[in-house]
Amino acid sequence: MISAEQMENAKAVLTIGEVAEMLRVHPTTVYRLLKRGDIPGFKIGGNWRVSVNALDRWMSEMGLLPR
Repeated sequence: MISAEQMENAKAVLTIGEVAEMLRVHPTTVYRLLKRGDIPGFKIGGNWRVSVNALDRWMSEMGLLPR
């Protein structure tokens, strides 16, 4: 059984499609950024995932969000 805390943590992780929508870019661009290490991400099996907190920090550092 999954705890409420585990469910909240799972919601804090984005798919490639969700990241692409947020950045308004094609998913292929997100894959390139992940593979180069520009965006912090990790793989679960063969699928990339991105932490919401890590993406927010990256976007702030890139000047895409107000600090």
